[in-house]
Amino acid sequence: MSTSTNPSLQSRLHIASAVAREAGQLQKRRFQEREAALEKTYKFKGPQDYITATDGEVEKLIRARLLSAFPTDTMLGEEDGGQVSPATWVVDPIDGTSNFARGIAHFCVSIALVLDGKAAIGVIYQPILDELFAAATGLGATLNGEPIKTSSVTSLDRSLLEVGRASRQPQGPYLEMLDKVMRTGAAIRGAGSGSLAVANVAAGRVDACYETHMYSWDCLAGLVLVVEAGGRVNDFLAGDGLLKGNPIFASAPGIADQLAQVVGCPLPPLG
Repeated sequence: MSTSTNPSLQSRLHIASAVAREAGQLQKRRFQEREAALEKTYKFKGPQDYITATDGEVEKLIRARLLSAFPTDTMLGEEDGGQVSPATWVVDPIDGTSNFARGIAHFCVSIALVLDGKAAIGVIYQPILDELFAAATGLGATLNGEPIKTSSVTSLDRSLLEVGRASRQPQGPYLEMLDKVMRTGAAIRGAGSGSLAVANVAAGRVDACYETHMYSWDCLAGLVLVVEAGGRVNDFLAGDGLLKGNPIFASAPGIADQLAQVVGCPLPPLG
């Protein structure tokens, strides 16, 4: 990989995509070996919050590759933390670790770049399906090199949504919100990977995604994808969203205002 003191967004996207593929192939190898080698523990002593040795291994690989290519950048990873700078890579080495640990082939690597306080690049790679989602501000969104866009749905009662709750968040308000969403007639699912949920909104496979709280490494890459695919998202980086997280909202444009009102999530004005 070549190093540049002023890399273009396109070159950054190209390198991030190559790193995501390499990291995903490491995920895949370890997933195939898990019966013999996988060690599961709870992370942060929280329920249903796994960490595996592979999380750390993959994050170290990504950190080495990105900071070798862009030595003046910094990286913020889910497992080992990091520093925030004008150019910060935000990385989840395995989004969907619970799936990974349980032998469910629905997980990914997620890499985003925040430039001067704005999410500018998003790359998500699902190694089992060999699907690479990639986007950069002004450059559009692609899946394996082909352009993608959000769905054309305009009615919640014809939509498919991923709606989740972080275990660290109160159950009561979530159940009230979920009841309101279900009353619209929308179909609801949850597949255990926030990054892939948002990427699938960008690809038009899912019509919207909402969760009461996510960390930046779980969703920033996907939010870039959705914006570049023509969808609408909330201002996730508001306040201290980069370090502390926020609610996350991503939607096809035709149902965005309706759904935002139902779940109580403000959206930036159009234009």
